[in-house]
Amino acid sequence: MGKHYDIDFKNKILNEYIKGQGGSVYLGKKYNIPSHTIDTWIKIYKRQGNLINDINHTRGRKSKENIDYKERYEILKKYQAFLKAQRERK
Repeated sequence: MGKHYDIDFKNKILNEYIKGQGGSVYLGKKYNIPSHTIDTWIKIYKRQGNLINDINHTRGRKSKENIDYKERYEILKKYQAFLKAQRERK
């Protein structure tokens, strides 16, 4: 897993980027972090308008998707029961 940076540090670098004080490569060298990491922060900022939501970033699927899987599982169970009943009729 990569290094985790403080939100204030991320915002400091983003502010420098927004003010035109350097691109991701320059700022990466200045602060000794990979430029692609800064590029990721820039993408998040452009998409969300801030990095606040990035604080609670978690890996894996979102709970809504997990609910979908539970629903799918229940549908599959019912379908399997239906197929079993069809076979028993024959």
